[in-house]
Amino acid sequence: MKRLLHTIALFFLVAAFSTGLVNAQPKITFEKTEHNFGSFLEAAGVQTTTFKFKNTGNAPLILNSVNASCGCTTPKWTRDPIAPNGSGEITVTYDPKNRPGAFNKSVTVGSNAENGTVNLSVLGQVQQREKTLAEKFPREIGPLRAETNHISFAQIKQGAVETKELDLVNDTDKPVKVELQTVPSHLTVKVAPETITAKGSGKLSVTYNAKLADTYGFASHRIYLSIDGGKDYKNSIGVSATIEEDFSQLTPAQLASAPVAQFNAMDYDFGDMKQGDKKDYTFNLTNSGKSDLHIRNIRSSCGCAAVAPAKKVVSPGETVPIKVTFDSRGKRGRQSKSITVITNDPKNPTSTLRVSCNINTDA
Repeated sequence: MKRLLHTIALFFLVAAFSTGLVNAQPKITFEKTEHNFGSFLEAAGVQTTTFKFKNTGNAPLILNSVNASCGCTTPKWTRDPIAPNGSGEITVTYDPKNRPGAFNKSVTVGSNAENGTVNLSVLGQVQQREKTLAEKFPREIGPLRAETNHISFAQIKQGAVETKELDLVNDTDKPVKVELQTVPSHLTVKVAPETITAKGSGKLSVTYNAKLADTYGFASHRIYLSIDGGKDYKNSIGVSATIEEDFSQLTPAQLASAPVAQFNAMDYDFGDMKQGDKKDYTFNLTNSGKSDLHIRNIRSSCGCAAVAPAKKVVSPGETVPIKVTFDSRGKRGRQSKSITVITNDPKNPTSTLRVSCNINTDA
C-alpha cells in the first residue's frame, strides 16, 4: 500500500513539473507604446526616443524582428535573449528632413512572447524650416535665379492673347543688366527693371499672341537673354502652348453642318523590321460631315516617322490618304510612335494615330 501511494505521489510530481515546463513562456511588457515628440523645427534634426520593456514571463524573451513603417524611422533594439524579470529597450529615431507637417509612424515588434506582436508609435508635428533662396529659385540663368526656366501657357484658344510673368532674382553683389537677344514674332517680352540691383529682383513678362503664332496644337519656343551684354545661348527661357481652335461661338445649326473626321484605323503595327529598313502605311481620312474638313496640322512624335498628307482640305464625303513612313535607322527593340492630326472637326479636333514595330538588330 505504501509503495502504491509513493508511486502515485511521484506521478503527480512529474506531471506537475512537466506542466510547468509546457506553460513556461516569456511576456513582453512595455513602459509605454507611444511617444509624442510634440512640435519641433525641421532644423532641429533627428529626434530620438527609447521604449523600455521587461520580460514578465517565465522563459527567455527573444525579439525576432523590429520593423518601421517608414524609412524616416529607424529602430535599434536589444539583440540578446532576455531572462525572466530582465529588461531591454528599443531606440527609435525620426528624421524630419524635408518632411514638414504632422506625422504618425509605427514600429512593429515581433518576439517569441505570448503577446508576440506589439505595435509602437511615434508622432509629432514638424515645423517647416525657411527655404534658402537657392531652394526657392532653383533654376540658374547666368547670374540670375528663377523658380523655373520654362513658361507654359497650356491650352490657349487660337486668336487669344495671354500674359504670364516670371520672377528673376539677382543673388550676386553686383547689378545685372538683362536685355533680349531673339524673340519669336508672336511673343512680346519685357524685363522690368532692365537692370536688377544686387540682391534685388525683377520680372520677366511674356505675352503670347496665339493668332500670330499661326499654328495649331503643341508649339514650343525659346527666349534668349543677353545678360550684361553677353551672348551665351544657355541663358534662355522656354515658352510652350497648346493652341486650340475656338468652337465656342458655333450655333447648333453650324455644329449640325460641321465637318466630321473619321479614320479607317487609329493604329498600325509594322511587325518585325530589320534595323535600317523603312516601311509605309497609309491611313485613310474621310470627311463624313457636311462642310469642308481642314487639316490644321499634322505632327509626329519622332523625326523617324515622316507624314505626308495628300491634301489639306477634304470635301464632304471625300476620303484622302495620309501616308506615314517609318525609318528604323538607329532604333532597336519595340517602337511605338504617335502622329497627331488636328482638324476643324468641332467634336473631335485632335486625333492620335499610332504606328509600332519590333526592330531586330541581329545580323
